[in-house]
Amino acid sequence: MEHLTKIIKECELLAFDLNFKEAKKWKAEGADRVLVGYLPIYVPREIIHAANGLGVGIMGAGDRKQIIKGDAYYQSYICHLPRGIIEMGLDHNLDDFDGFLFPAICDCVRNLSGMFKIIKRGKFTRYFDYPQNFDMLIGGVFYRELLETVLADIYAINGVKVTPEKLNHSIGLYNINRSLIEKIYDIRQQNPWRLSSVDLYHVLRAGLSIPVERHNEILQEVYENIQEESGEQMDNIRIVISGSFCEQPPIGLIKSIEMSGCYIVDDDFMLGSRWIMGDVDNTTDNPLQAIVQAFLERSSPSSAIYDVDNPKGKRLVDLVRKRNADGVIFCAASFCDPALLDRPDLQKACDEAGVAHINFQFHENTGQFKVIKEQAGTFSDSIKLWV
Repeated sequence: MEHLTKIIKECELLAFDLNFKEAKKWKAEGADRVLVGYLPIYVPREIIHAANGLGVGIMGAGDRKQIIKGDAYYQSYICHLPRGIIEMGLDHNLDDFDGFLFPAICDCVRNLSGMFKIIKRGKFTRYFDYPQNFDMLIGGVFYRELLETVLADIYAINGVKVTPEKLNHSIGLYNINRSLIEKIYDIRQQNPWRLSSVDLYHVLRAGLSIPVERHNEILQEVYENIQEESGEQMDNIRIVISGSFCEQPPIGLIKSIEMSGCYIVDDDFMLGSRWIMGDVDNTTDNPLQAIVQAFLERSSPSSAIYDVDNPKGKRLVDLVRKRNADGVIFCAASFCDPALLDRPDLQKACDEAGVAHINFQFHENTGQFKVIKEQAGTFSDSIKLWV
């Protein structure tokens, strides 16, 4: 367990290094290497990897950076995430990045892509607009053209041509990455005390700023370590957290939920790392199309996607059943339109299925943890007493 503790400590440092020293060090070791930063939630990092790039997840400044200049760029009634990222850009945390991708989550992130053009960060800035039509001949064609555009952006910088062989290799590495993450979640479903949610969060977030090869080694070591019994089982309920897919909750909030008597057996904190459910085919002559097909057919449920033919409420209830959870905690950032607009439908689905739930909101840089701990503790006690 000493070895696991050492790994967790390394991951914690990587997870909250707002200067991305490891990523910048990796780039400096090769003349044709590029860094492409991406905002929550998901981009297919496989295409960046195949182009000799490193896709770096930028999850915001959290409570690790005082926001001053960023407040001048946005109105007050939006989430905190864009302000923190603008602050990072203006403070040169994101220097040495070659490009930035802004996935289509909400209007705030759409506007943030324009802000980065104004402050002139990166050699390219691309709004990564997810297809909302899942027909292969409509959304599929649109999505493939978008991926080809990103590859062209990178090629203009380093001149690296992506071949099917390179892309299949990259897909295989990320298949391993997702598989190991799911294996760790499966062990925690039965034995959540072996690895706390905070430690798991550090492990997953660390993977956003280091090469996938290194992250796979870390995941493999964590997986092997938690197969053995360790820790102490507590009389906690098991819950699923929903709504934290974009702006990330402070670590203190996750700790507060755990300390209140809840084992978090599934969540959407680092949803982008788990976005594609299952493997992407890495044996074809057309691997780019395989990535497109995986997105259209096996994306995780998210408020960023208009998934009308596959109700998110049912999928959330199914996840609760799969993880043998006792309830759901809806935990969304204040002013997060996608999460808060979806919440009534998700709550209705839980009510109809008899799944207990509570909800609260947070800012990534605030510390209202005592109130949240009391709410979650009451939720835990009520389930243990009456459900």
